[in-house]
Amino acid sequence: MKLLKKLTETPGVPGREHRIRDLIARTIKPHVDALTTDAMGNLIAVRKPRPPRGGKKPRKPLRVMLAAHMDQIGFLVRHIGEKGDVRIINVGGFDTRNLFARRAVVCTARGDLPAVLNPSGKPVHIASEEERRKIPEISELYLDLGLDAKDVKRKVTLGDMAVMCEPLIEMGDHVVAQALDNRAGCWAVIKAIQNLKTHNCEVHAVWTVQEEVGLRGAGPAAFGVEPDIGLSCDTTLACDTPGVPEDQQVTRLGEGVCLKVYDSSTIPDIKLVEQIEKVARAKKIKHQRGLLPRGGQDGAMLQRSRTGCRTAVFACPVRNIHTVCEMSAKEDLESYHKLLTAYLASL
Repeated sequence: MKLLKKLTETPGVPGREHRIRDLIARTIKPHVDALTTDAMGNLIAVRKPRPPRGGKKPRKPLRVMLAAHMDQIGFLVRHIGEKGDVRIINVGGFDTRNLFARRAVVCTARGDLPAVLNPSGKPVHIASEEERRKIPEISELYLDLGLDAKDVKRKVTLGDMAVMCEPLIEMGDHVVAQALDNRAGCWAVIKAIQNLKTHNCEVHAVWTVQEEVGLRGAGPAAFGVEPDIGLSCDTTLACDTPGVPEDQQVTRLGEGVCLKVYDSSTIPDIKLVEQIEKVARAKKIKHQRGLLPRGGQDGAMLQRSRTGCRTAVFACPVRNIHTVCEMSAKEDLESYHKLLTAYLASL
């Protein structure tokens, strides 16, 4: 879990993925044949075919693109008030019910600054009944850095990113962290490539940017790679919690990596899904299917790039998604990278 801990605790909001990209690049470089960063900021690693001993390299290997987005939901500084209060704009979708009294970090050119995220207005002791019931908008939230206004204005710049400050912890057979969406997918792709021994396909692993604000990085990356097969590597909802009807739970923790058959951005190639499931059954790797009525991922851009490509979607089930206490089962994380590895080895 050391690598996953580093990944989840490294800041990287849409358009500010440089830190997480550098960490992934250092980790994956010894295991690939080429490593580049494109104009959008996508990190692209190429691993050429490695046939079994005595086997011949294919004349025209299948080109497989793995896409795992690096960015996490977070904030950018939009205004600094006269009292040093820092106002923010969100980059990615938050449920503001989860944003009260949170520790945060503002990442500046002069270093990272701890902060507290809270709504403006009266505290509970002096608020009216109506004020206590109100759920603030993002525009009403502010960051308190514990500094005087001059220091804040000297150290913080408009456009600096801010993220929540929560470490990864292990809870029994589960892990809890911020940014498991989608550092779990980034981790699974890294692990799959590290574990991959022999394969006849040409693997293009891409850690993409700006997925959380409209799948912006995956399209240009897929255009450049021109894959025959696209595998989106992301997370999905596990709503196996009190208050959610069974037919709306999407996935359940502990039942293995999810192979999506539908979301509002992508209808995966069902024959490709069935091929991956066949590998999973042969290798006795736990897996489950999932349908998500709303929400998308990078597979939509892979599927539609140029003349299109066959696309499947791997996703780690995550409870409490888009919060600072996202939870995944260790068993699901393990099945994720094992199935990716096994499928690539089968090509």
